[in-house]
Amino acid sequence: MKFIRQTLESFRFAWQSLRSNILRTTLSLLGVTVGIFAIIAVFTLVDSLERNIKDSLSFIGDKVLYVQKWPWTFDNDFQWWKYFQRPEPTYTEYKFLTERLENAQAVVAMDFKGRVTIKNGNNSMAALIQGTTLDYNRISDVPIEAGRYFTQQEIDVARNVTIIGSDVAENIFPAQDPIGKRFKINGLNFIVIGVQKKKGESILNVGGNPDIKCLIPYGAFAKMFHSITPSIDIVVKGYDSDEGLLELESEVRGLMRTRRGQRPLQEDNFAINRPEAAAQAISGIFSVLTVAGWVIGGFSILIGGFGIANIMFVSVKERTNIIGIQKSLGAKNYVILFQFLFEAILLSLVGGLAGILLVYLLTFIQLGTLELQLTAGNIILGLGVSSVIGVLSGIIPAFSASRLDPVIAIRAK
Repeated sequence: MKFIRQTLESFRFAWQSLRSNILRTTLSLLGVTVGIFAIIAVFTLVDSLERNIKDSLSFIGDKVLYVQKWPWTFDNDFQWWKYFQRPEPTYTEYKFLTERLENAQAVVAMDFKGRVTIKNGNNSMAALIQGTTLDYNRISDVPIEAGRYFTQQEIDVARNVTIIGSDVAENIFPAQDPIGKRFKINGLNFIVIGVQKKKGESILNVGGNPDIKCLIPYGAFAKMFHSITPSIDIVVKGYDSDEGLLELESEVRGLMRTRRGQRPLQEDNFAINRPEAAAQAISGIFSVLTVAGWVIGGFSILIGGFGIANIMFVSVKERTNIIGIQKSLGAKNYVILFQFLFEAILLSLVGGLAGILLVYLLTFIQLGTLELQLTAGNIILGLGVSSVIGVLSGIIPAFSASRLDPVIAIRAK
């Protein structure tokens, strides 16, 4: 009980000291404020970017392989002339893989056509049209808000039905329930069977903005847009383990080479792309940003830490006489040590809180499709770093104060 009372008294002394020297307190915490702001701002930006990109990648699937003409490369050595000569994947190859793949959960054929005019009476807009096969909802996120998904029969007979995005519903059917209603895509009538939940445009915009998208059966898409050069993306869904996905990739590669009649020493004339590769490449950028945040913030915190240490030495010098009186009245060494250590930690925490507050205010700034969010983890990190800086900056001045001889301290002027 006595220990708790003395500890609280030490905390009260520290608070009174900081209040009595407002200007000095403010100047000394600026370094910590700038440092914590730099670190937490970078962490908040990186976390927000990563979350946004993961949301984008959810629309191209998880544990999936894309069989395409062009590879997803992330270096400067992009030999486009070699890839340009490759044949496009075809619907026949999709059927071939569907019939023979043993390690796949789902195989999907799909293609896109952007800025296609859709109309309903006087209402019109430019939409993204995506033709796909039945298992598309197994490889990608299709959140249905109203209506339903495609049936096998609708896909097989290429019926003119569609699942529309939220912006399409709002612009083409204002103040109406679009389910069961007709509108024109590229001059042909389509019936709305479903409406997707509003998602919003992502920072990567992978697969296009789902809010302006019309999903239709692949057969209906091919009749409208594949009269000249039919080509598709083939997407293969694997199982949850990385080992299973590697086996599936080998199986897809073998079947595609067999289908295209390639010799053993010939290079693949197709690409097998994985969304995880894109995520890993982007993670490298995040790592650089994180290190940069620690370096920039670290220098500021270092300066702030020296500032707090300097202020604490001055504070010990100013209160030497009071320390002597306290010790002569029976105050233990740890009481004096806690008194100055609490002051340093409190000073650093105030600076850290100010930096976190600035980051919180930063989250209100509109950055297009990027929504900044200050997470609890980053707040705890900021307060934790501030506390550590307070301890490191105040421990030596606090220890020196606790070791003062009471007789000599009382005589100090």
